[in-house]
Amino acid sequence: MAGAGLDSETREMILDTLRKYAERKLTTDYLLKLDHEDRFPEEVLKELNDPSQLGLHLLFIPEELGGLGGGAYDIYRVSELMASIDLGVATGVLATFLGSDPIRVGGTPEQKGPLDGPRGRRGAADGLWRDRAAGRQRPGLAEHQGRARAGERRVTGYHITGRKQWISNGAVADLYTILALAPGGPSWFVVERDAPGFSYGKPEDKHGIRASNTAALFLEDVYVPADRLIGGVEGQGLAQAQAVFGYTRLMVGAFGLGAGWEALRRAIRYSHERIQGGAPLSEKQGYTHKLIVPNAARLEAARTYIEWVAERLDSGEEGLQTEGAVAKYMATESGNKAAEDAIQALGGYGYTKEYMVEKIKRDVRITCIYEGTSEIMEWTISRDRWQQHLKTQGAFYKEWAARLDTLHAAEPHNGANYAALALRALAVILERARLDRLTRNQHVLFRLGEIIAWAETAAVFAERVCAKPTEAIHLDVPTRQALARIHGRAAALKVATDGLQWAIGAGQTDPNLAASLNLPGIYAAQTGLIDDMNFARDQLNAAFK
Repeated sequence: MAGAGLDSETREMILDTLRKYAERKLTTDYLLKLDHEDRFPEEVLKELNDPSQLGLHLLFIPEELGGLGGGAYDIYRVSELMASIDLGVATGVLATFLGSDPIRVGGTPEQKGPLDGPRGRRGAADGLWRDRAAGRQRPGLAEHQGRARAGERRVTGYHITGRKQWISNGAVADLYTILALAPGGPSWFVVERDAPGFSYGKPEDKHGIRASNTAALFLEDVYVPADRLIGGVEGQGLAQAQAVFGYTRLMVGAFGLGAGWEALRRAIRYSHERIQGGAPLSEKQGYTHKLIVPNAARLEAARTYIEWVAERLDSGEEGLQTEGAVAKYMATESGNKAAEDAIQALGGYGYTKEYMVEKIKRDVRITCIYEGTSEIMEWTISRDRWQQHLKTQGAFYKEWAARLDTLHAAEPHNGANYAALALRALAVILERARLDRLTRNQHVLFRLGEIIAWAETAAVFAERVCAKPTEAIHLDVPTRQALARIHGRAAALKVATDGLQWAIGAGQTDPNLAASLNLPGIYAAQTGLIDDMNFARDQLNAAFK
């Protein structure tokens, strides 16, 4: 899937076509009706994938297989737009591509061939073994009762038995990619809807994304011919799954970004209409500086990190699981918070089903759960960056902070100095955790993952806000610089205060730890924060009025 992707003109044409389709077909009344009826709109999936209308599925198929050859950046842009329209519909439509991703990543040429045929335009779904307790994706483990056994002599096929829960498009797909434990290790298999022994459960009655079908899958001695083993070699399933996660987690991060921004835009527009005390809410700091501006800063920090990861994936870089986890974590948590605050922003109206922010909040909550929960993202981030800290003897974040100092000297308005404070404080906390063995406490390990995500998104935001302006949102560079400064200050404060809290709580031994974190400098860096928030508020009001 790596490659240059689409040119900007083609990408914008696809996005514009999708916007026009949504204006015509996916109206507010229609979307609220789908939500109320808990109905998957099969007609929408067919129309979006119909080449005579949009042919959206072609975006995700390589050019050599008859598709458009879209890359990670294109996936992010389409996913964000789809989620801003309706996250349930987005999940139903884009889950088709999640189902076919294992074939695209690891399939043989013969297996990849049908991607552009009728099968490519019908629904697909992926089946990963799920940890029932925490929702963590743990494919192919024996305790999940899934297994594949080969024939006695030459392998001509497999018999798969097991159950898979929480499968998007589970009851409506025609084609399924199933991860099961073969004799040679976890492996992906292609299973047809009408295979004997295969069945699915009733649609789940979900909190949100009710326009998306979710159902359990049941496999009872389902026979799968050997040529349906993806890649033709057993034991490649985990590696193929990790390759898929690099894109799917970016996709879900974009879901959180799109839904969160849509909720925020609605809150901004409402603030212009609602008059309180003789003035609109859009002019009141008690409203904007709590419910609007901080959310815009977090969302744009997450966007910048997503774009950074997407560009690296499109350049062919591999091994970005940690960066993908940071992108998903920050974007989905920020999207969820923005939607929560949008309900508060609209008051009683926000709490009613007549207004879309209530639905957006219910929908976006799933992004913190599927494709790896926020807790699994924290663990992934912390585990990998902890190893990086040890391998570099603590230099990883110190060297990054030094690069930010250089950037600040050249571009003093980007907030690079604030991000550098965050990274240096992070390096101190990680080293204290090493010396006092604080990561023996699982909670400390997870909290490290959280503050790492904040620090890294602040750093990347500062680095790219001028060098790589985004085309995805109509905010000028000075506005995004102000948001980068706001997020950088918040990240530095969070890293230092949260890090100090959990280090002391876990029994750290340095009596001068607070001074080592440069807390006075971090508090002094908050100078000018209200002015930046005032400026950002005015620009957001103008952009989304």
